[in-house]
Amino acid sequence: MSRWRGLAWWSALLTLLPILLPLALRTRRNALRLASAAGAEQGMVASAEAGAPLKLLLLGESTVAGVGAACLDQALAGQLATALSARLQRGVHWQALGENGITAGQACQRLLPQAALDADLVVLVFGVNDTTHFTSLKAWRTALGQLIAHFQAHGAQVVCTAVPPLEHFHALPWLLRQLFGWRARLMDAQLRALASERGAAYCGAEIRMQREFLAVDGYHPSALGYRTWGESLAELLGQAR
Repeated sequence: MSRWRGLAWWSALLTLLPILLPLALRTRRNALRLASAAGAEQGMVASAEAGAPLKLLLLGESTVAGVGAACLDQALAGQLATALSARLQRGVHWQALGENGITAGQACQRLLPQAALDADLVVLVFGVNDTTHFTSLKAWRTALGQLIAHFQAHGAQVVCTAVPPLEHFHALPWLLRQLFGWRARLMDAQLRALASERGAAYCGAEIRMQREFLAVDGYHPSALGYRTWGESLAELLGQAR
């Protein structure tokens, strides 16, 4: 069934290509480009409770790099660590390895060598770039499978976050939002199935896609969006631990 859905998407893309190509080029040319968040790629959220801190690693695309927030403490890594610490009553040592524009396949080559191997909890945050770069569903599954297996082999609990709903990204014109939103749902279905097969957790927590939850570029979360997303993830992760 997923194969036929994928073929239907490609058929729609090719049919609409004469309209989509100039639209995509104009959108790319006019897009507001924000820098990654400032600050160190790792930090510590202390707790009054005794005991070893939870070692949290986030690996992924621009949201892990904190695009849309001023510093990483205000981005997903810092917000998730803070929310987890409060929920688990435990200190959290976090590391954020993110790159703007990276795909899951590229992360296997560029980010894995930098990752700490003693993490207790690894959160994989991918999907937007693989959607917009037209990564095939097979290549998407292969790359994610490699990432999951790598961290599981070192004893970490691996969590895959849902592919964001691109149909709500205000920076994109309506037609692109619909097409990429459709593709994102196909990618997310593959992600959910793969996580189940590999014994990884799938976390479908999403921020409400209202304008105040998005940065000025209409594409990345704002500091408020990151806080809401981090708290939602922490709630689901806290229940699973």
